[in-house]
Amino acid sequence: MPLSIIVPTFNEAPNIAELVRRVTAVVDTSDTEIVFVDDSTDDTPDVIAEVARAAALPVRLIHREAPSGGLGGAVIAGLTAATWDTCLVIDGDLQHPPEKIPELRDRFAVGDVDVVIASRYAGGGTSKGLADRTRVLVSKVSTSVTKAMFPVRLHEVTDPMTGFFVVDRRAVDAATLKPRGFKILLEILARRPLRIAEVPFDFAGRHAGESKASFRQGLHFLAQLTALRFGKMSLFAVIGGVGAVANLAIVWALTQFGVDYVIAAVVGAEVTIIGNFLLMERFVFHDMKHSASGVWSRFAKSFGFNNAEALVRIPIMALMVETWHISAVLATAITLVVAFVVRFVFHSLVVYAPRKDAAPSRARRFVEQVDEQAMSPGEL
Repeated sequence: MPLSIIVPTFNEAPNIAELVRRVTAVVDTSDTEIVFVDDSTDDTPDVIAEVARAAALPVRLIHREAPSGGLGGAVIAGLTAATWDTCLVIDGDLQHPPEKIPELRDRFAVGDVDVVIASRYAGGGTSKGLADRTRVLVSKVSTSVTKAMFPVRLHEVTDPMTGFFVVDRRAVDAATLKPRGFKILLEILARRPLRIAEVPFDFAGRHAGESKASFRQGLHFLAQLTALRFGKMSLFAVIGGVGAVANLAIVWALTQFGVDYVIAAVVGAEVTIIGNFLLMERFVFHDMKHSASGVWSRFAKSFGFNNAEALVRIPIMALMVETWHISAVLATAITLVVAFVVRFVFHSLVVYAPRKDAAPSRARRFVEQVDEQAMSPGEL
């Protein structure tokens, strides 16, 4: 199967020769090309040109003088310029082992999927190349949040933010993609329903140079995620806000009739939790409930979690005020923001998770409904 290997690069000069050598060792050079899409400010373009002259397979260079869209934009440029429709995307730092390319290509050649993802989190995969425990934690948390944003579309994807995958570019509508940084696979998967398979791999340490991950890239990722799935999360927030106002109104009304404020607070909280669940069923997760567990099961999970969350949140708020001397208003605001994110993740990944026995045809129908929602102007 002819293959175009897309390598987006930014100041990766020390890795180029080794990358080409390792790729050449594992592919059929007669029907494989490497397309470097380079945004570098160092001598990486010169190194690529030099390596290309001696390479046993075609090595092409696209140097973008005015790059846009970051690494994701570079991948789109490579997909557009590739000779072949089957394209494999791989980073230029050798954290993605080229030796996995034949396995990815062979799995794609079966012909039953549009994308084959090399996953750090599928069975047998590892993320040992991450620099430290902090980066491991950030990776896992960001993966969980991302899956929560697209619980149906990414239900069977363990690593939606990997940069190592094979895709049929004919299945990707490049015009709809809005790359903002590193996570181009997430952009591809979120925009339209695709058939997906995964292959585990070991995420290695960098061969040379320094990681490009930064706080700024983290902000780009959050902006990308928000733009892709802002609609569902915003509705969740609105309902939470309505619930908060209703809670205050109930407490005020009951205390006006002489009810003890503690009892009034408990009643207000429980009524609000029930009301919020009904509103979420109708407006937020309506496209997912038919493939999830039964309504009483969903209600039990939601009701139990919200009560448990309140029992945990209030003592933490008290600790912040009494021990850390944070103002009560600020402590309340901080805990509510954290609770909002945690509640959204829990409801997306647990309460409305698709049943394992859900029929494929039904799941496909709801994937298409989520796709229509994701593509609406209000959400992108």
